[in-house]
Amino acid sequence: MSLFKRSARGIRNNDRGKYDSVRRLMWLKCESCGRLIYYKDFKENARICPKCNHVFLLTPPQRFNLLFDNNNWTPIKLPRVSDDPLCFIDRKPYAERLAEAREETGFDDAVSAADGKISGAQATIAVMNPEFMMGSMGRAVGDGIVASIEHAISKKQPYIIVVASGGARMQENVLSLMQMARTTAAVNRLHEAKLPYIVILTDPTYGGVTASFAMLGDIHIAEQGARIGFAGRLVIEQNMRERLPADFQTAEYLLEHGMVDIVAKRSDLKEVLDKIMAVVTKQPNLAGEIKVVQPKIDDRNTFRSNKKEDSTPAYEKVMLARNENRPHFLDYIGGLVTEWVPLSGDRTFGEDSALLGGLGFFRGMPVMIMGQELGRDIATRQKHRFGMPTPEGYRKAARLMRMAEKFGIPIISLVDTSGAFAGKEGEERGQSEAVAKAIQTGLSVATPYVAVIVGQGGSGGAIAIATGDKVLMLENAIYSVIAPESCASILWKDNKMKAHAAEAMKLTAGDLSALHIIDGIVPEPEGGAHKDWQTTMENLGAAVTNALQELSKIPAAKLPIHRAEKFFAMTRDIK
Repeated sequence: MSLFKRSARGIRNNDRGKYDSVRRLMWLKCESCGRLIYYKDFKENARICPKCNHVFLLTPPQRFNLLFDNNNWTPIKLPRVSDDPLCFIDRKPYAERLAEAREETGFDDAVSAADGKISGAQATIAVMNPEFMMGSMGRAVGDGIVASIEHAISKKQPYIIVVASGGARMQENVLSLMQMARTTAAVNRLHEAKLPYIVILTDPTYGGVTASFAMLGDIHIAEQGARIGFAGRLVIEQNMRERLPADFQTAEYLLEHGMVDIVAKRSDLKEVLDKIMAVVTKQPNLAGEIKVVQPKIDDRNTFRSNKKEDSTPAYEKVMLARNENRPHFLDYIGGLVTEWVPLSGDRTFGEDSALLGGLGFFRGMPVMIMGQELGRDIATRQKHRFGMPTPEGYRKAARLMRMAEKFGIPIISLVDTSGAFAGKEGEERGQSEAVAKAIQTGLSVATPYVAVIVGQGGSGGAIAIATGDKVLMLENAIYSVIAPESCASILWKDNKMKAHAAEAMKLTAGDLSALHIIDGIVPEPEGGAHKDWQTTMENLGAAVTNALQELSKIPAAKLPIHRAEKFFAMTRDIK
């Protein structure tokens, strides 16, 4: 016989209340899948259901704890506004709705702000609270965002906002509409102060919020699975009278369509933000030893020609520049860049995977680095479109250049392309204008800019990201207005003359150095860069570092003037 009398459910009756209380603290029910979640697992998983990955809403303090170093932050006092300027009543007075929201959430309104450190750098974070009237934006939210931005400007520190909102607050009508303009004006001041502005888009983010401050950041990070848009999905379906794709208005959809830079899991947000902040605030970073893991080279599929007409020295360089085993952009990133954060999107139409770019430390120096990626196998070559960018790629490049200028960090471009993508879609979306704007931006940015032709430098697709203060070439790279095969077909009317065309075009590094088109030649190991990645990267790393150190001695405002004079001087007859 048991010494203790228990109820049928195994708990003594007089302990039932205590047990239920403890159970409620230990377990909760997922609002998406309906399953019970052990609270400790739920908390350790950044408040994401471990069963179905449903992302629960976070309060402002929870967001601050997630993003600031060591959960250490100081609240910023935001201005209070009168509650009900329009004396609005729907099913109940607006004043009552505000009172209920304050009682339920413990917050005055739908935005909070705090100061703290991120990756050791002081920053301001504002957080919109989706539990307070769906995070809707009224006068209090507008004033809070404006005040927190002005605070960041006064402290000269980066500003981050975590956005979650159903849109403008209807109970304040046109007064809420005006917050779109007011918050945008504050963002303009933030950009004028050249302070980093990072937007974290979470679920849900809609309406006037997305059409104002939430889409004006230097860098947009979307939390994985977040729903983000202007008009709601149901509204669009009703207007169009058709079903929308399942992923429509998701974070991943916006990444594909060029609106956000990064989609990150909530558990990874801190790490991503730390890397970005370390670069944009120029935290100390030591250049470590270059350690390159070179894949085994299989030369069996590499094109070779022993024909007499293909044997000119210039055409041999063409073949070396095109060798598929040479290191590509992502290989250089892996060997020379630490804390790499890829950034995506042109903010207009889409993301282009042929032209990649992002933030990182190049041999210990904070930089913006970009270049064409060719791909290494059939799948990646198709993904990266064989290194031939569309208009979206060049618009992204121009955006990243302007961002580098704002942050006061150098630009490095690694050029390796046969040319810009030639296709119907590119023409429809303005390929010529996009290339022209990239050239224009590169010539005008007031920050050090080093371009390196690492493989093929093909036509306008190459010069779009090669208008640097210093333009270098790897020893076996080429740079030309057209491929020698095309030149031979057009001028000689015979493709077999391609080697002679290459010789006549003066497209090698030695030729272009003699013509004063480039500023230096980076040596390659014997046999070409594809034979020894380690030596190639050591040589390139040293050459770019020396160039940037030389440029750092020139006032940033003078760099565009010198850059323009350099290009003006090119091709002129020597008198």
